[in-house]
Amino acid sequence: MIDFNPQKITFENIDRFYIKSSVFRFIDSKKEILRGKFLDIGCGEKPYQSTVLSGSNVTSYAGIDLIGGHEYKVGVKPDFFWDGVTFPFDASTYDSAMATEVLEHCPDPSITFSEIFRILKPESPLVLTVPFIWPTHETPYDFYRYTPFGLKHLLAKAGFEDIEITCLGGWDASLAQVLGLWLKRRKMSKVNQKRLFYIIKPLIQYLLKKDRVLDETSEQNLMTSIGVVAWKK
Repeated sequence: MIDFNPQKITFENIDRFYIKSSVFRFIDSKKEILRGKFLDIGCGEKPYQSTVLSGSNVTSYAGIDLIGGHEYKVGVKPDFFWDGVTFPFDASTYDSAMATEVLEHCPDPSITFSEIFRILKPESPLVLTVPFIWPTHETPYDFYRYTPFGLKHLLAKAGFEDIEITCLGGWDASLAQVLGLWLKRRKMSKVNQKRLFYIIKPLIQYLLKKDRVLDETSEQNLMTSIGVVAWKK
């Protein structure tokens, strides 16, 4: 089972420790703006539901996922599904929305953002995260990696305003993430993986401690993921 808010680096989570913990921290820091009728877009098994409901003004929580996204645990599944094009909701249905680690799987992001804009009520926020340094996954349905500038362009084109972009992790965190991914996902024996874990773990801890996140407009920037808050005015 994947821990979406890991507290320490272990052999099992070293490849995803930083991306999961940083995304969780971002969502946790923005949940106070979420409210009313809320939609979790690309919800999977709704790993953030308890966090959102415990610290926001959300009154109802629904999740939607892409058709054929992945298998779900018994008794845990999205409330709705969509085809990557049109959401099955009327305009101005939701008071707030979140989309974490799903936009890279949407074949036409302009359509996705326009649909999110359509189903949100005026004065509603969207909280969004996307990976930047991450292997291809859920193939062949992994279509994009986004820069801060590309996200801002697409959101503005769809009609969103007050777009706030946050880089999650800088150069050192990016190297730490790649080292963890290399250890767990490059093909090698489990024995060698465990030997290397004790060498690489202290280096990863050092890199994360020293990491400095740059402004999203910085030249020659490198980040692990990107967090966004945007509003439908």
